[in-house]
Amino acid sequence: MNPLDVQLISDWAAQCPGPIVDAGCGPGHWTHFLQERGAEVEGVDLVPAFVELARTRFPTVSYRVARLDDLGLPDQAAAGILAWYSLIHLEPARVPAVLRELRRCLRDDGTLLLGCFVSERLEPFPHSVATAYSWPVDELTRRLESAGFVVRHTETRPNPARLDRWHSALLAERA
Repeated sequence: MNPLDVQLISDWAAQCPGPIVDAGCGPGHWTHFLQERGAEVEGVDLVPAFVELARTRFPTVSYRVARLDDLGLPDQAAAGILAWYSLIHLEPARVPAVLRELRRCLRDDGTLLLGCFVSERLEPFPHSVATAYSWPVDELTRRLESAGFVVRHTETRPNPARLDRWHSALLAERA
């Protein structure tokens, strides 16, 4: 895990006064990381094999299979939602519905921390699991705002190992 990501996610989680959902948790390492820091956290992912791997690696953490556009949570159930590189594999046309679902699941005072690849224009690229998309920060900000969020903070940085692939984190809350 990148030390900058570790610090950012730690600081964010410390400000979440209640349950956190790791939406698109993959193999569960961030969910486990959050639990180790005292968070009440649940990991959800669409891929059953990822959920099984996460359960095997981190048996004390709660994981379940769910789609990002239907998390299976009550309205306003989460104080925080971590969507750390989980939207990158979505076709851009599917992103608005997912963002609306994330907003529905957040408490009024809840926050969303979203991690993604960034570029000057929305573009697909080959990734280890499936095609991924990099986003212009202003376009992703517009999509968040259209879904009912206010973006409070963004951080963008290069990847020292791949200078052609930049990373961004967006912190948003319900509008």
